[in-house]
Amino acid sequence: MGPITSVAIFLTIWWTVLFAVLPLGVRSYHEMGIEPPPGADPGAPVNPNLKRKFFTTTWISAVLFSILWLVVKFQLVSLPDLPSTY
Repeated sequence: MGPITSVAIFLTIWWTVLFAVLPLGVRSYHEMGIEPPPGADPGAPVNPNLKRKFFTTTWISAVLFSILWLVVKFQLVSLPDLPSTY
């Protein structure tokens, strides 16, 4: 796996994990019983904790990418072993 492919795979994993992590621990204005600011949606998060979620996403993605890299490096699964669809 080359460096460009590795970066592309890591970024794909990172974005996928980000969308899985974003809704965790979020409380809306409605759930908190707080009146939202004028023009804000009552379902908007009070404090989305984006910085913490970016760090969480990064370390989860790094662990998942490391597992994938080890599988590819040690050829635990190779492309010829995968079933073909034709």
